[in-house]
Formats: sequence, structure tokens, C-alpha cells
Amino acid sequence: MIRLGEKQVLQIVKEVEFGVYLADTAVSAVKEAGERILLPKKQVPEGKKTGDDMEVFVYRDSKDRLIATTSTPKLMLGTTALLRVAQTGKIGAFLDWGLEKDLLLPFKQQTRSVREGETVLAALYVDKSGRLCATMNVYPYLRTDSTYQKDDKVTGRVYEISDKFGAFVAVDNIFSALIPRKELYGKIQVGDITSARVSEVKEDGKLSLSIREKSYIQMGKDAEEILRLLECNGGVLPFNDRVSPEIIRQETGMSKNEFKRAAGNLLKAGKIIINETAILKK
Repeated sequence: MIRLGEKQVLQIVKEVEFGVYLADTAVSAVKEAGERILLPKKQVPEGKKTGDDMEVFVYRDSKDRLIATTSTPKLMLGTTALLRVAQTGKIGAFLDWGLEKDLLLPFKQQTRSVREGETVLAALYVDKSGRLCATMNVYPYLRTDSTYQKDDKVTGRVYEISDKFGAFVAVDNIFSALIPRKELYGKIQVGDITSARVSEVKEDGKLSLSIREKSYIQMGKDAEEILRLLECNGGVLPFNDRVSPEIIRQETGMSKNEFKRAAGNLLKAGKIIINETAILKK
């Protein structure tokens, strides 16, 4: 059976002036008609003849006909990859995936508006009409078989942000991961590349990430950040560790507990003064 969107080995069953026809090897072996697919002449390696096997990728041409190619696309069925937006149109965007015909990314499969020239993380699927299309809803296509362990440092691309769950990340653009909502700090947007630490490997293989270091390391970094903010504000922060968590997060990018730990450490070290309304640098 010829499989759309995949690389497969097919056999040359007929030679014609404009190329060769290929068929599934099992079908051709029993000399049945079966489904045949064209490999254009310019794609046929020199010396290939009837009866030879060839590894090809199967997709649809501009007239929606099944066609084979010896080229390897950047994206295959059920996988994810970064692709450049070649152009945008009335029905969606078209992505450069390494073949003559660009790949359609329909509007309804875009998690945000895309622009010509940018790169997007996409997966390949077959739509209801039997055509290959791209989607930016990559969650079901990401792998869960990474070799990463707890506390490993990873890099990933944010592809979705949920108010309920947090930021969904594709580690190395292929592995499923999540920065839980409670671990989100600063301004993180879809498309951002983020460095993080693996805080947990779930039973299903998905990764939980933290963009913060272990607490004893992070406390030192947070203390340095408080000192930097003091320096930038003339030695005064117009709030202390008793204000709301929202203000602390907005002004420092820290949780209230993290801010209190770091400020307390600086206070013990004699580097700051905390009064009823502010923090002062000594």
C-alpha cells in the first residue's frame, strides 16, 4: 500500500518517456495492477530500470495527484520541524518544506498569525480531503522518549501558553514539555526560545521544566537582581517584602517567597535596610 506523507521503498513497474511508475513491492511481486505512482524523469537516478527498488517520499502535486520524489522533505507525517513561511495567501500560509510545492498551513491550524519570512514549529497531517497540510497545534505530535533526566539543562520553543496550565514547550523542537503556571516568570510569549531545567520526568515521558535554578542557587541570583534594581533606582525600591505577590512579580520577576528569601539574605549580610515602605541600599 502506498503511504502518503512517508518515505517508503517502491518498485519500478513501468518506464515511460516522462519518468517511471512505481508500485508497492508486494503488489508488483504478485503481478497485480495495484496502485501506481509517477516518479518524474528528472527524479529518476541514472541506470534505474524496471524491477529496481527505490526509496521515495509520496505527496501530492499542484493538481492534487499522488506523486513520488527522491528528495527528502524537512517534515514527514507525524513529526515536527521548524519551517520558513514562504508566503501568505487567502486560505492560509505556505511553508517551505524542501519540495517543489510548498506546504499549506491553513488559517484554522495557526495558533497565531504568521508572517512571510519567519520560521514556525509545525507538524504534518492528512486533512479530510486526503491532502497533506501543516499545523501549529503540535502537542499530539511531540515525542515523549527523550533521554533527559531531572536537573538536566534543556532548550525549547514555547508553542502555546495556557492560563490554566502554563507554557507548553517543544524541547529541541521535538520533545513534549511544560513550564507549570507557578514556574512562569517574566514575559514569555509563543515563539520564544527558552532555557530551562528539567524539574521532573513524568511517568508518560513528558518533561516538567523550571526556568529557575535550584533554590539555594537561585537565592543568590535573586539577591544580585535586587541589588541591580536598587542600583538602577538610586538605591531605593519603593516597596518591601510585605506588598502583594502581583507587585513583586511585576517589578522583579520573582515570587513573593523568592523575593523574601533573597531580601532576607541581603538584610542579614548588612547590604540593605528594610523599612515600613521601602528597601534601601546601604
